[in-house]
Amino acid sequence: MTIDDFMRGYKAAWERRDERAFCALFHPDGVYRNTPFAEQRGHEQLAAYWQRVKLQEDVRVDYEVLARLEHGGIAHWHTTYQVASEELFRVWAASTGTNLVARKPGDPLPRMALDGVLQATFERGLCREARIWWHSMPLPA
Repeated sequence: MTIDDFMRGYKAAWERRDERAFCALFHPDGVYRNTPFAEQRGHEQLAAYWQRVKLQEDVRVDYEVLARLEHGGIAHWHTTYQVASEELFRVWAASTGTNLVARKPGDPLPRMALDGVLQATFERGLCREARIWWHSMPLPA
């Protein structure tokens, strides 16, 4: 697997909101670090984490490979999606540490933009470890 292969699969798994496709990118004990302080290890934890993308609609992922290495690589990615549930909005709002979006009852849920960098290492044709660093913000209505 190359960083190009991984990013094509990552994009497809996210846009289709498909945890099986996401897990298929990783070794059975592969690691996904979605923040510097949190990790999902193994297909069971990866699939459980990926359930949150099912609370997103109209997902669009773009990326640019920044570095191709013999056993890994780095990519810059940008994602937009429509928040499809109050639960996902609460998860996002709690992660920001601020009350960035003040919503009134009945206000529509926002469309979000995420911008990030992914670093991955590969072994025997699958991802051994992927680390992402990202930031999110609501798009103007």
